[in-house]
Amino acid sequence: MAGVFGHPGYSRFWAADTVSTFGTYVTTVALPIVAIVTLRATDAQVGLINGARWLPYLLFGLLAGVVADRYRRRPILVATDVARAALLALIAALALTGMLNIPALMLLVAVFGVLSLLYEAAHQSYLPRLVPPAALTPANARMEQSASLAQTTGPFLGGSLVAAVGAPLAMVVDAVSYLVSGLLLATIRRDEPAPRPGRRHLGRELREGLSWVYRHPVLAPYAVTLHARFLFASVASTAFTLFVVRGLDPRLAPDRAAFGLGVVLAVGGVGAVVGNSLSHRVGRWGAGRAIVLERVVEPLGWTLVALAATGTAGWVMVGAAQFVVWLALGVSGPNEMGYRQAVTPDRLQGRMNGTIRSLNWGMLTIGAPVGGLLAEQIGYRPAIGLAVVGMAVAATVAVLSPLHHARHPEPAPEPAPTPAGRN
Repeated sequence: MAGVFGHPGYSRFWAADTVSTFGTYVTTVALPIVAIVTLRATDAQVGLINGARWLPYLLFGLLAGVVADRYRRRPILVATDVARAALLALIAALALTGMLNIPALMLLVAVFGVLSLLYEAAHQSYLPRLVPPAALTPANARMEQSASLAQTTGPFLGGSLVAAVGAPLAMVVDAVSYLVSGLLLATIRRDEPAPRPGRRHLGRELREGLSWVYRHPVLAPYAVTLHARFLFASVASTAFTLFVVRGLDPRLAPDRAAFGLGVVLAVGGVGAVVGNSLSHRVGRWGAGRAIVLERVVEPLGWTLVALAATGTAGWVMVGAAQFVVWLALGVSGPNEMGYRQAVTPDRLQGRMNGTIRSLNWGMLTIGAPVGGLLAEQIGYRPAIGLAVVGMAVAATVAVLSPLHHARHPEPAPEPAPTPAGRN
């Protein structure tokens, strides 16, 4: 796997991704605490703030894919990294000066979501320009191993920083990580192909991306069950954060519970590291089987949260649950990305990623507020239990679909462009 660093530009791309991912896990802990402690948000408001983060994916995800296919991808990555650094610094400054409120936070988080959407559409589409198809799975696995390692320490650091200096200052760490990432990406000296000249038709480009994903015999069931997984996981994760901070151990103040949340998420990171190390071995059975395995195992992990006791035993159970969930995601992730990048031609990479991710993360726009409302109306455990049922249904569909037969293929041929007169 170390051989992937021999491809020009990949090492800087990997380093940039690792640094920014590390910082992101700090904000994963800090942002909810800004809402809960600084702004005294209700459970439902926390869900709405989380939903605002993902709303741009639902509204503009397909357009982001077109942008990633129309323009060179590295400049998009650099610009969005720098802009996200400035935005996080602004949120921190407003919180420290007492000028932040819930509507303003929702707006800023939504703008952050737009920038992240553009970044991610270009990011996943840029990697196939740095490494050949045969190296995509190990290249993705190396990046996910680093991300998982960041997850084991980032939440712990985030919880520690929140407890020590407060959530706003902790978010500044993430701002710095985006700046470092942007600088690393700016120094990659790998030529990108120039955008194709000629007239373009936005509607036709959007339809071509949608058709590629949802008419593909394997990508279609993969994408649909993944959308469902994101919907119900967002319900569960929103209720989970509230449960850990407010309900798992009533003896702890929210800022101290944030430290515990960081530890629990770090345990999940350990599971992801283990899963990433096993991903190549499991992938030998077939990429589809690795993906189906994740769909089946993840709801089992969330079941542990729904059944968790309070106090010390509860902390052990939610930690074990995060380990199981992220172990499954760690096994599946590199196989998922390697498969869909390998079967998709370069000219469709942005639209393929934009199509899948727009609905994936768009599901969070629905699931996060629903999770907050369910937590407020019926309780944390029942909300997580309902999410488990939804994930189990999606897993059943995945098991019965052609997805489990998928294997890493040879690169796909370029599809013929849609004739101009056939809309």
